Amino acid sequence: MSSTIRITKQFTFEAGHALYGYDGKCKNLHGHSYKLYVTVTGKPISETNHVKLGMVIDFGDLKKIVKDKIVNIFDHATVFNKNTPHIELAKELKDREHNVILVDYQPTTEMMIIDFANIIMSELPSHIQLHSLKLQETDSSYAEWFASDNS
Repeated sequence: MSSTIRITKQFTFEAGHALYGYDGKCKNLHGHSYKLYVTVTGKPISETNHVKLGMVIDFGDLKKIVKDKIVNIFDHATVFNKNTPHIELAKELKDREHNVILVDYQPTTEMMIIDFANIIMSELPSHIQLHSLKLQETDSSYAEWFASDNS
């Protein structure tokens, strides 16, 4: 009998953002050292001659997905909601060769983690499920996404 196992890999990236229309300090352009924890579930490979015997997913394969689709894109970028007047600031920064990402949501930790969940789910092999994500914005603040809450 094979057990279902959860494995987690942690990633870090630096990103800036501003929350248009917000009533606090985060309306100003600022940045965070994000930590992203990606937890997937699956059954360890049991075929004795398989090169990945005993693994749910090779940590290197999970790393490639998350690095290619999220970390390498968001790292040292500034994220703006493209549906706000911040589009003008984004254009100015892009014209000055800054890395700018325009999203169609308010770039809060909560909305970014939903975006990341959708990206990761679309890239995982069919026998691996995304269990949860944790996106830490500061030492004391983070958002979590669980598949069980979103089924």
